[in-house]
Amino acid sequence: MPVVRSADAQVHEVHNARFTSLIRPGTGSADLCVWQTEVAPGTAGVAHRILGEEAFVLLTGEIVLTIDGESATLRPGDAAVAPAGSLIALTDEAGAGARLLVAVRTGFAAELPDGSTFVPPWAS
Repeated sequence: MPVVRSADAQVHEVHNARFTSLIRPGTGSADLCVWQTEVAPGTAGVAHRILGEEAFVLLTGEIVLTIDGESATLRPGDAAVAPAGSLIALTDEAGAGARLLVAVRTGFAAELPDGSTFVPPWAS
């Protein structure tokens, strides 16, 4: 049985956020990727287009999630889904930091503002 111990999870730091890879093909999953994102206090999210559906569950803090220009404030326990092809950003307007659980299908990628494609290492 594949078990990922938190102490053994890979951690990546990008755009003022920490991504802790939990479930992905490299840890035994065939179809799913799950990671924890910690957004640093006061972070203004970098808008990027996601090339696959992405689900968010806010664990701690407060975060503003913007999907295709529509923004909503998420509080602990709130969840949201961004459809494939949407432009998204996460912003910590409250200034206290936030922690989210995020899930996607394997093969997930995003398009960055410069037009380049980014395959997150925490999802591969």
